[in-house]
Amino acid sequence: MLFVVLVLLMMSAIPLVNAGAEAVETGKPAISPEQADVAKFGFIAAAVAFGFGAIAAGIGIANVGAAAMGAISEKPEVAGQALIFIALAEGLVVFGFITALIILGKI
Repeated sequence: MLFVVLVLLMMSAIPLVNAGAEAVETGKPAISPEQADVAKFGFIAAAVAFGFGAIAAGIGIANVGAAAMGAISEKPEVAGQALIFIALAEGLVVFGFITALIILGKI
């Protein structure tokens, strides 16, 4: 997942790099300081959204998974329900990833 996030960050930074190359040729600044602040805080917000989503999903899956394994060992017929609860906890990372993509799309 870290690789995917790094690739997305590099892809979203390409317009900034191209603007910087044009600025060197023309002698004008590539982006204003206000635009740089927006980009900086946008990247931080995307990282926080994805990071907290991944951490929360990990904690949720650890707790639910341990309880699910205990329940399945006592009653094997609850395996389907346990899988649903684990998938619900996994949804947190998906929401964090989508939020990060939306934030990066706005930069």
